[in-house]
Amino acid sequence: MTVTITSQGDVAIVTIDNPPVNATSQAVRVGLMDALTKTERDSAVRAVVLTCAGRTFVAGADVKEFDTEPVPPHLPDVVAAIEAATKPWVAALHGHVLGGGLELAMGCHWRVAMPQARLGLPEVTLGLIPGAGGTVRLPRLVPPQTALKMIAGGKPITAEAGLKFGLIDALAEDDLRQTAIQFAKAAQEPRRSLSKPVTGARDENFAKVAAQLAAKARGQQSVTAAIAAVERAIDMAPEQALAAERTTFLGLKASPQAKALRRLFFAERATLNDPRCKGPARPIDRVGVIGGGTMGAGIAAACLLRGLTVTMVERNAESAAAGAARLHAVVESSAKRGIIVDTRPVLDRFETATDYAALADRDLVIEAVFEDIDVKCDVFRQLDAVLRPDAVIATNTSYLDINTIAATLRDPSRAIGLHFFSPAHIMKLLEIALPDQVSDDVVATAAKLAKRLGKIGVLAGICDGFIGNRIMSAYRREADYLLEDGASPTQVDDAMRAYGLPMGVFEMQDLAGLDIAWAMRKRRAATRDPTERYVDIADQLCALGRFGQKTGKGWYDYDNGMPVPSKKVDEIIAKARSSAKITPRRFTADDIMERILAALRSEAAAVLAEGIARSADDINVVMVNGYGFPRWTGGPITSSG
Repeated sequence: MTVTITSQGDVAIVTIDNPPVNATSQAVRVGLMDALTKTERDSAVRAVVLTCAGRTFVAGADVKEFDTEPVPPHLPDVVAAIEAATKPWVAALHGHVLGGGLELAMGCHWRVAMPQARLGLPEVTLGLIPGAGGTVRLPRLVPPQTALKMIAGGKPITAEAGLKFGLIDALAEDDLRQTAIQFAKAAQEPRRSLSKPVTGARDENFAKVAAQLAAKARGQQSVTAAIAAVERAIDMAPEQALAAERTTFLGLKASPQAKALRRLFFAERATLNDPRCKGPARPIDRVGVIGGGTMGAGIAAACLLRGLTVTMVERNAESAAAGAARLHAVVESSAKRGIIVDTRPVLDRFETATDYAALADRDLVIEAVFEDIDVKCDVFRQLDAVLRPDAVIATNTSYLDINTIAATLRDPSRAIGLHFFSPAHIMKLLEIALPDQVSDDVVATAAKLAKRLGKIGVLAGICDGFIGNRIMSAYRREADYLLEDGASPTQVDDAMRAYGLPMGVFEMQDLAGLDIAWAMRKRRAATRDPTERYVDIADQLCALGRFGQKTGKGWYDYDNGMPVPSKKVDEIIAKARSSAKITPRRFTADDIMERILAALRSEAAAVLAEGIARSADDINVVMVNGYGFPRWTGGPITSSG
């Protein structure tokens, strides 16, 4: 049974057991209504504790039900019935208390939580707003600005923050169940969330947060709908606000954006559904990272923040100290953002070295050195001489042929590509590039590592750029064609931001550094098809030392870190048009995006046909999580935009 009732004295314990995350499926909803009826009728029951089996409280609704006709009892009715109970209900919260789980908890009269619990209403990430009273009850329990951030921003809060704001009534230091039972024994009359007044007004701070969230939404309808729902909760009577919330929820559920987001939700959870990812994996506890630059420090931090032990190797003591400083800055920033509580246990698992011999006991070593195949091959040869024969050796290359790099090893089957995206400790995507001779247990190890690091791992075949950078190179070329045909870098970037991307392709190149792609183009020059249209504007910029933000000049000039259109770049573009005998034409934002998306989709089709990506869904996952394509489109291959 998904919902059971036991008792301890005059306290009934209602337990939801619906693994893996105790989602509020129809069976759970039926079980809760049945439990409510029984406890209300049982004169021996004075109070009720609602708890969940397993590693978490209810972590949301059953998303699979969103594409079917809703079957009663509906969650809003369940929550309302619990809130109307005549006997006190105490929610015992642990793990993730999200979406319908938090709405259930707010329907209870009291809430006790483990300190590690996370509470949130992330429905906007699926193109929805809370639909079971969350937008109306939360502003009665926490300040309006906090409710707005949780509902329209989708960001969870800690149990400690919940206690501070009033969402949580007590923290359980050890035994959650017993703490909740003792709390229930002491509880008097039910205390209903909807009977409380809103905790504050729609003041200037509220308006500022709302404006920031709306601007960040970049076309996602659910965010603006969530802002409006919180405003209604403040302005309207609860009954009116609840009715409006439900109408909005049902309308959004049927929208193209919500459907696209649901598809992406399932796609992100299916990327490692490959038989090679499910077999035995090698243990990974001790990691080596070669290189202490921005990427190396980010990879090291990503591993440290997930409990791994890391040794970073640099070429000399000065470089090792610089790499350690970058790593320390990342870890300290993570502490400030609340990712970790104390930096000391994390940094205690980190050390630097200048000799590869320090990696002799490592389970996995990831090289993150300069994007040059000779340099990477030399690193692999040196690692092969000192590592255990069962240690996995990974390259973080973003373009290069991993088969060539792996061939430097006596046992190429232990080599794999782990392409992290910068900043590596934050970006969720990890391309797992599979060279021809990689063993199945190394693939399984990489998949296990991705999960441990909290990354979305996507399998990729070997080609220039794998999935993401190969496709990005194709639409970057199209952006270059647009420049030569009459557009400006600002027009292209503006069009891409208007579409929903966080930045345009030229802004992105300036951020990443133009020299990396320049090296790749020079490497490919000898084999480039002579009939291919080639625009050398970017090459000319690099020849002038305009490598982007790090040199203060790239596609843009930078004034105090802010991009400014460059007259020099305009001159170079004008000369390129003249040399190509092109009469510039005018482009609308729609014209620009039509060409960029057409180029992207054409290259994606080739990536699929060659087996570099397993599916269009995998490509969508890569482009959304690695390159900023708006989630609400579901990805550029199934775009609703």
